[in-house]
Amino acid sequence: MYQLLKKDGRAKRGLLHTVHGDIQTPVFMNVGTAAAIKGAVSTVDLKEIGTQVELSNTYHLHVRPGDHIVKQMGGLHRFMNWDRPILTDSGGFQVFSLASLRSIKEEGVYFNSHIDGRKIFMGPEQSMQIQSNLGSTIAMAFDECPPYPATREYMQASVDRTTRWLVRCRDELKRLNSLPDTVNPRQMLFGINQGGTYEDIRREHAKQIAALDLDGYAIGGLAVGETHAEMYRILDETVPCLPENKPVYLMGVGTPANILEGVERGVDFFDCVYPSRNGRHGHVYTNHGKLNLFNQKYETDGRPIEEGCGCPACRHYSRAYIRHLLKAKEMLGMRLCVLHNLYFYNTMMTEIRDAIDRGDYRSYKEKKLQAVSGDVE
Repeated sequence: MYQLLKKDGRAKRGLLHTVHGDIQTPVFMNVGTAAAIKGAVSTVDLKEIGTQVELSNTYHLHVRPGDHIVKQMGGLHRFMNWDRPILTDSGGFQVFSLASLRSIKEEGVYFNSHIDGRKIFMGPEQSMQIQSNLGSTIAMAFDECPPYPATREYMQASVDRTTRWLVRCRDELKRLNSLPDTVNPRQMLFGINQGGTYEDIRREHAKQIAALDLDGYAIGGLAVGETHAEMYRILDETVPCLPENKPVYLMGVGTPANILEGVERGVDFFDCVYPSRNGRHGHVYTNHGKLNLFNQKYETDGRPIEEGCGCPACRHYSRAYIRHLLKAKEMLGMRLCVLHNLYFYNTMMTEIRDAIDRGDYRSYKEKKLQAVSGDVE
């Protein structure tokens, strides 16, 4: 159940009660595609840096190690030793990202595995069955993430099919949750709004899926090639058509600036690979912009990545040492940068929640945007 605690303009401050604990929103979900954060970050680390929700990928866990193995091991929470909420995406994004390996039909999608080429079929029922085996806190509905750009005709047909698939997902998850051997009988379902940059298709689809009274709603198919201005315009048009008393999740977004703008438009949930991916390449976020620790000027820099930061990297190590690790291709260098970046994101979300609580989110947003924009000289 979702509680709307406060609004500041359109920004929402909420609380989602789940079987694995409460989620304070707005929240950034830390992305662990194959049940682990890339960069040698453990679930013990995730607690230390303030992670509320971990996100894993349905398709990748189905391919390896196999969702039946995860179920046999007691579900994803026990498998990866994480007792807080987990959201699993549906495999729908792989319909988009593995375009050369798949064929979309009304019954579902036929894949060739990106690992070994074996044939895989995934439709709404299969996606729900896989996610039920994983036992995640929140399951995402199976959808098609259409390419950008797409014609109006293609987009409308795709969205209509996504709606039909959503009804099948809802019915199948209800059945699975009632089974005696299900891992998590209180698994939640979020539906996904699609429509590309067609405002009218987005609005109509949002109204259709809102009528299904699901646990939450996601906005998909953004950050796939359109400009930031287009993304914000679509959020302005779409979010007001989704229920205010349910969480809204902007999928795969994004930069600190994207998150700050999304919150102002009423978004509760975010996820993105940026902080971990950038960290693995030595790019770290600070309140003075981004640093590239490979730059020679940090060779003898004894300061932490950011003064006053409470992350494990900044509490114990210097820019010079971390740069040395990165240059020497020591895994610890990547690990420290990823820890710092995720801590930065998680801390920013705490600041966002506090600003909404105080009723001065707009002022906070403007200051934070100014602070994080650009690169450190």
